Amino acid sequence: MTRLILGVDVGGTSTAAGAVTSDGDVIGWQSAPTRGATDPVAMMTALIAGVRKAVGYRADTIEAVGVGVPGPVDAAHGRIGEPVTHVPALAGRPLGPELRERLRLPVFVDNDVNALALGEWMFGAGKGSHSLVVLAVGTGIGAGIVIGGRVVRGVAGFGGELGHVPVNFDGPRCFCGGRGCVSVYASGRGIADAARARVAGNPHAVLVRAAADDPQGITAPLVFRAAAEGDVVAASIVDEACQAMGAMLGIIVNGLNPKVIVITGGVAQSLLSLEPKILGAAAEYTLTRALAATRIIIVPGDKRLGVRGAAALALYAERTSL
Repeated sequence: MTRLILGVDVGGTSTAAGAVTSDGDVIGWQSAPTRGATDPVAMMTALIAGVRKAVGYRADTIEAVGVGVPGPVDAAHGRIGEPVTHVPALAGRPLGPELRERLRLPVFVDNDVNALALGEWMFGAGKGSHSLVVLAVGTGIGAGIVIGGRVVRGVAGFGGELGHVPVNFDGPRCFCGGRGCVSVYASGRGIADAARARVAGNPHAVLVRAAADDPQGITAPLVFRAAAEGDVVAASIVDEACQAMGAMLGIIVNGLNPKVIVITGGVAQSLLSLEPKILGAAAEYTLTRALAATRIIIVPGDKRLGVRGAAALALYAERTSL
């Protein structure tokens, strides 16, 4: 009988759970809305029960549960830190012990992008590499760092918060409270906010009309689409996003010199066609030989990658004792 790990990827909008083999194959998964859940732990428990049923659950087939959560995590104790912007109901909760008590299984909890990085390092684009960085570009920007076979968590669980590295000292305030962070320019939220600000008071702007005359309906995918169709305002915002991504890659390449960088997340699909522009910007900010030694890959976001990464947490914990 194949032994399985249950992976749970908690997102601000939806949460996915699935059964994952020790080779990283996701053989069954389900999702449910996170937003609006009054008890996210009960919601996760129900999702896991559904997956168990779907894969023909037997007690001896399930080894452990891994959970990826947006925000800082005390991985050693399975406790969620603060802030957890997208799932505030989890802030401060001892999620690992709570799920362990309900499921009667070993449970391992970590930041969701750390989980993604472990999944790519064990099973995906970074398999077999000594060092890897995953940049998850979605509503915000997070990073997961694996160096020498160890995930870099930092002293307080904030390791990898590269989305809040400043790329413009005089830039606007970020939602984190800092100024000029790369998330202001290249995250889904930052791109949408910038577009709304630039068309404010102009009901005839292309972006406003594309959003059914509602400026609050402007989203990052809409901005990318309008830029591709020739709108000057949208194109300028996308150019800034590519330049910011290039600066971010410069920070990673010059600071960590990893073998592989994977760019993924909800915005990654829109970045695929812009890869030459992003790499051109990266060349402006990186040491030439360091950039040449780094493989940079854009992998469109997929909930199954998050589920696989969450399962990788359990495998990683077995190998390293966290």
